[in-house]
Amino acid sequence: MILRTFSPIDGSVVVERTLATAGDIEAALARAERAFPVWRQTPLERRLELLSRAVDLFVARKDRIALEITLQMGRPIAHSPGEVRGFEERARRMLELAPAALADVDPGPKPGFRRFMRREPLGLVFVMAPWNYPYLTAVNAIWPALAAGNVVLLKHSSQTPLCAERLKEVLDEAGLPEGTFQYLHLAHEDALVLVRSGRAAFVAFTGSVAGGRAVQEAAGHAFVATNLELGGKDPAYVRADADLAHAVETLVDGACFNAGQSCCGIERIYVHESLFDDFVAGYVELASRYVLGDPRDPATTLGPMVRASAADFARGQVEEAVRQGARALVDPARFPLDRPGSPYMAPQCLVDVTHAMRVMREESFAPIVGIMKVRSDEEAVALMNDSDYGLTAAIFTRDVEAAVAIGDQLATGTVFMNRCDYLDPDLAWVGVKDSGRGVSLSRLAYEQLTRPKSFHLRLAGAGQS
Repeated sequence: MILRTFSPIDGSVVVERTLATAGDIEAALARAERAFPVWRQTPLERRLELLSRAVDLFVARKDRIALEITLQMGRPIAHSPGEVRGFEERARRMLELAPAALADVDPGPKPGFRRFMRREPLGLVFVMAPWNYPYLTAVNAIWPALAAGNVVLLKHSSQTPLCAERLKEVLDEAGLPEGTFQYLHLAHEDALVLVRSGRAAFVAFTGSVAGGRAVQEAAGHAFVATNLELGGKDPAYVRADADLAHAVETLVDGACFNAGQSCCGIERIYVHESLFDDFVAGYVELASRYVLGDPRDPATTLGPMVRASAADFARGQVEEAVRQGARALVDPARFPLDRPGSPYMAPQCLVDVTHAMRVMREESFAPIVGIMKVRSDEEAVALMNDSDYGLTAAIFTRDVEAAVAIGDQLATGTVFMNRCDYLDPDLAWVGVKDSGRGVSLSRLAYEQLTRPKSFHLRLAGAGQS
């Protein structure tokens, strides 16, 4: 079978590859099994050296990589280089955290004994990466998995297959042993068969809630551990004491960057009644200045969504909300490329929305947002928590203690103050409810990519205890 990647820019075929066969899959698994004993016994210092070299090689290819991101999934070329910078930041920081995270744990002295816990690699880590941030999502799992002594098999999205190939290029050139890192262009069904087989010790999946459920069900057949990074309907709350201009600028970017196709993008905004009118006016004015166009043009600030059906889904949410009483405030006539059946979609801002509307409950994954007026922190918290998702929540305020107090009440994986839509590699990336399970990034990520082994050693001459 042939994999074809169609560019959302103009519908042209940008990649054609043959999908892996059952024989290809078996051969890759056999190579991984041979490579694992070699790689796990490679000293940590050497593993980190090779992985750091691979980062250098990746960054050196930044212009080619940025253009390929744009061609495959439509992000403006003015923004695509940022993914290379983000990749470098996360990869290097995870390598820096590895020695302490993987060090033996000493539980304290006990006369006559030596005791410690050692973190050992799991084996094969199967990474299933999405198209929307094709390198940032992949690096979250691949670099720490390899640093910990695991071997990795990557299945990248059919929308961004070149990303898997570029990662293989730099890791091979850096000198990783054969079979330590591999990729396969796989059909979804074959990927689930691989998970169900139990040949992978761990599966790191980033994608939809439905996809995560399918992976979890397949993994359950062989008790395979998983990390699931799924959807979001992330809220923001603009308090009465917020810096209004900063809140507007940050939240328009948080909703519209990458055409809104971010699991932690802003999709719901709650604004204190004292700032509501000014915030909405500022949001509409700034969103209306976006340039929707060919993402290869450096002047474009809003590219196409990944496919026309995704844009039409979001248009349907907006149209239904308007029929139910909402008002859409951004004039789509300002964006000539925005039309039904096209992946090019104008930003949109809705007011007079309620939580009875799909646009406030379903993940949109588009440059659209609903804005509601609130009278108090308590009302904002209740609305922010009224969701099946819980990935991030952003609070705009000048009061740090208030932000912490509100954050303590939110069912979410990350609480932001005066920012949004950003992953700090020093902090655990987690989701609650339908946003996922498990941890990536931070030193905590190494805990799920390894298993503890306890050493309980009685020393010569020690008495019974």
